[in-house]
Amino acid sequence: MKSMVVSFNVNGEPRRIAVTPNRSLLDALRSEAGLTGTKKGCDVGECGSCTVIMNGRPVNACLVLAVEAEGAELTTVEGLQAADGSLHRLQEAFIECGATQCGFCTPGFLMAAKALLDENPAPTADEIRFAIAGNICRCTGYTKIFEAIAQAARPVTQESA
Repeated sequence: MKSMVVSFNVNGEPRRIAVTPNRSLLDALRSEAGLTGTKKGCDVGECGSCTVIMNGRPVNACLVLAVEAEGAELTTVEGLQAADGSLHRLQEAFIECGATQCGFCTPGFLMAAKALLDENPAPTADEIRFAIAGNICRCTGYTKIFEAIAQAARPVTQESA
């Protein structure tokens, strides 16, 4: 199968990669772009481990063809960390709340939560549950993940800044 060049911005950087028309965005990000934080779990859109943000919306990268990302703005879990190395407030909250166990599902949960907080900085409990409903964790029981997202959603006060 003949490959084609796809151009998109990922984590603020322009990328041009050659892909075959049937290549998933997940495989292209991991193999061609070297961004292995996005996990390959089920490969059929059931687990959410491959969640990335595409043009402001969370998507399962295993279900999106790389060619569909032409011209897109993508954010992967690698894009959460600031240039100075500081962690995103979601990453800090996941650590503080003990929301990681094996860590395999964590990138997908972080990206689903980031998309939620970008759209709605003060979500209700039900909105948090809905936002992460497409992500599966086999270790934590979800309570600590929920608590971490709720903690990250709390406004930063002068005292805690």
